[in-house]
Amino acid sequence: MAAAPVRQRSGPGGHRAQLPPCYYEGYLEKRGPKEKASRRLWTCLCGNSLYFFNNAKDTHYVEKLDLTGFVSLKDDCSRDRNLEAARLILQMKDGETKLTAPNLESRELWKGFLYSVIDLNVPSYLTLLPGQLQMLQEVVDKERARRRSRNPARAPPSPLSVPLVGEIPPCFRPVSRTEAEVLLERHPDCGNMLLRPGRDGCSLAVTTRQDLNGSVFRHYRVAQRDQGGYVIDVENPIPCATLHEVIDALVEKTAGTLQPFLLEEPYEENITYVSANDENGERILHTAPSSPLPKAPVLPPKQGFSPLSRSPAPDRRILTSPVPASPSNPMRRLILSPSPLTQTLNEELKMTLEKRRASQE
Repeated sequence: MAAAPVRQRSGPGGHRAQLPPCYYEGYLEKRGPKEKASRRLWTCLCGNSLYFFNNAKDTHYVEKLDLTGFVSLKDDCSRDRNLEAARLILQMKDGETKLTAPNLESRELWKGFLYSVIDLNVPSYLTLLPGQLQMLQEVVDKERARRRSRNPARAPPSPLSVPLVGEIPPCFRPVSRTEAEVLLERHPDCGNMLLRPGRDGCSLAVTTRQDLNGSVFRHYRVAQRDQGGYVIDVENPIPCATLHEVIDALVEKTAGTLQPFLLEEPYEENITYVSANDENGERILHTAPSSPLPKAPVLPPKQGFSPLSRSPAPDRRILTSPVPASPSNPMRRLILSPSPLTQTLNEELKMTLEKRRASQE
């Protein structure tokens, strides 16, 4: 029987009726850490736990696997007697559980539902259809609402609910205890120690991960002191003035074995924008040019002409205005040296006046 999407079940009583809402169910072959052979069981993902039944009609589950101890989930590429079967390895804190789905599509769906419930986020790296992704988003919303209504006081605090003092170290992450373990497990090359909010919302905690025949996680409480600063709450408390000193103290105490967790998140390398096509209205994603925009060419000014200054209109008063006595002044030369036409007119006028005076005498 193939895996089936959410189908709300309410048995006549017993354990099934008391379980959290069922998000996904179907047959899986399961082999736990201490089991030598696999068993085919009807599996239900209810809340953040897997419940196993002998068959689909049973009302009492035979096993329960709490996913709060989740470490990793990966494909098992080893061959099975059933060539269509697809295997999974579910790594938990107390060991690994091997699951076998009927086919590759069923395995991909199980992975999507498991990651959605564990991370409270729809995984974007799985090969799923748009309708299946929408179904996962609904599961994420329902599970978030269920956890808020069940344990409102123990919800993971936001960074604003923690009164931090001083500069925050770059290894601080606003995540819960389980999410911190998942981050350190998935990115071992980015460091093995991160700072996070505490469960009470008034303190902080340091989560570390090391390898010792598997992942070993440790959590240290960091409390604020009444007189200022912080203290690492261990058997011999370690006072620190700032959160940076908290991280430095743990690095120093472990001779550099613990290193701050620094996850480099990618940034865009180009500027993109969305615009609509003028012809069909289709919206297209464009990449802005990386080179600087060319400037409009500037035409050279004409020779002997300045576009910024114009010669003032000639003013007739300039000839009658006072002129300095300097012989080098060009205006003085202009006035003292009349043109030939002016000189001729002056002589004719002078001769006419002399003749008129002679006739009157």
